[in-house]
Amino acid sequence: MPNVIELKKINKIYGSGPYQTHVLHDLDLNIAQGSFTSIIGQSGSGKSTLLNIVGTLDQPSTGEVYINGRRTDQMKKKELAVLRNETLGFIFQFHYLLPEFTAMENVLMPYRIRSGKVPPADLARAHDIMDLVGLSKVKDNLATKMSGGQQQRTAIARALMNQPKIILADEPTGNLDSDTTETIYELLREINAKLDTTFVIITHDRRIAEKADRIIEIRDGRIALDV
Repeated sequence: MPNVIELKKINKIYGSGPYQTHVLHDLDLNIAQGSFTSIIGQSGSGKSTLLNIVGTLDQPSTGEVYINGRRTDQMKKKELAVLRNETLGFIFQFHYLLPEFTAMENVLMPYRIRSGKVPPADLARAHDIMDLVGLSKVKDNLATKMSGGQQQRTAIARALMNQPKIILADEPTGNLDSDTTETIYELLREINAKLDTTFVIITHDRRIAEKADRIIEIRDGRIALDV
């Protein structure tokens, strides 16, 4: 499988002089298309910084970043915004749903931002996605009228709406109970298998990390384990 993520000699430094903090050190990483990778590490290890650089939400101090074959560390803000909207999906620990909108309206939001009005074919796809994540019965509920698990499923559906090649998830089940956590991860694996979507997931939960195809541990800004 080709690599959809390539990082070459990535360094990330915050601050300057005596207040300088070196977060990532000459980090090299390749992620293959269709893979399911978990990234673990203690707080402050650099794993969230790494995910933000992959997601083009932050830029490295030095090094090269390639997403789906395109070098992103030299792109301008508008180019990055287009790339994120077309290629990347994000799932966070907090679902960040808009409370005044229904589940379906939240799912359609990325498409409307990119393309405006939703044509019938894409609306039908949104319904299919809601079916895939098990939300067909509550798709017209306001975000505030759903359980925590349903809200996170809505966030997953929203991440899928623009058919991204890559989904980046930062502690996507951090606020959920253990049973719901298992259900969400089973859903992510199902999406990975059905749609060939590449997943990169940060988690503190080693039990969940072990369900991935590949485990990468970040320690002091370096890759300490890759199995």
